[in-house]
Amino acid sequence: MPAPVAAGPRAVETGTGEVLCTYMVQSAMGINDFVPTLSRSRDGGESWQEQGPLWPHLRTTHSLFGSISRTDSGQLFVYGSSTPITRSGETFWCDATQGLKQNELFWASSKDDGRNWTEPQRIPLRIPGAAEAPGPLCITQRGRWVACYAPYNTFDSSVSVDRGQIVLIASDDGGITWQHTAMLRFPEPNAGGAEAWVIQLTDGRLLGASWHLDHRGQAEYPNPYALSMNEGKSWSRTRSTGINGQSTALAALPPDRALFVHNRRKQGEAGVWMSVVKPTAEDFGVQHSESVWRAETSTQTGTSGEHMQWTDFAFGEPSVVVLSDQTLLVTFWCVQPSGRGIGYVKLRIVE
Repeated sequence: MPAPVAAGPRAVETGTGEVLCTYMVQSAMGINDFVPTLSRSRDGGESWQEQGPLWPHLRTTHSLFGSISRTDSGQLFVYGSSTPITRSGETFWCDATQGLKQNELFWASSKDDGRNWTEPQRIPLRIPGAAEAPGPLCITQRGRWVACYAPYNTFDSSVSVDRGQIVLIASDDGGITWQHTAMLRFPEPNAGGAEAWVIQLTDGRLLGASWHLDHRGQAEYPNPYALSMNEGKSWSRTRSTGINGQSTALAALPPDRALFVHNRRKQGEAGVWMSVVKPTAEDFGVQHSESVWRAETSTQTGTSGEHMQWTDFAFGEPSVVVLSDQTLLVTFWCVQPSGRGIGYVKLRIVE
């Protein structure tokens, strides 16, 4: 029987200085049984203690993939996708349609540093398709809730899905009702997005970025990005970051910069890379870029690393958080010859 695998690690720091990391445990790659799990660190990420599943009573009925985030007031949120489990051992992926099992979005919150969580609250999908949503919920300075997702095909080939976009969802009433708009647009034929994130920079602008895919596997596109000056109501034109990465994650860096962390499997040194950027509507403003973790192998059996072969990936889904002591904690999942599970790197920017 395959060993369990972990996915989607995301970390936050609480007001008391604890570092929390959520991640998903599943029985094997591609199986529809994600269980959101939380671990804690009381020493800045040097050692960890597992708290366990966030919703153990849902583990046989709902496959939940979610990411943790924290507001300035200290409240924690988890946002992501919920897929019903019809039978044990089923897959959530269909090779024939390159689609996900029909799912929906959800959010939940905690007011006691993640020890107890509300039940997942449903977010309706307003356009046809399933949702891929690995990035966290962002609560803006004005209290607006914003998050994003990539529309995906479903198992039903008759469902027409507009995959040439990343969708932003927003709520102005604390998650009761939601609005939808396009955050990123991809004009190329057969292009789409995945692994999208949105954050608020310290100057109030929203920054969104994603993986830019060619669904035929014939073209390589740099990661795209866009900015919003009005908390996601409208967006600048989608432009290239100039960075050839895959999965993406973002974190704000004072005063008006960001950390852009991403995978590389095919171009340059395989592993997790990070860039310091100062974006404008015309240019991503890359100031520095370097490898922060080197992979021993990019795929498990030597495949090309294309998105269509994602079940063979050997690492992925990096994220980064700026801790109160100004160190950076980078997390990612890995299946490497030297070990498997959730990996992390701590580093500091020297300027």
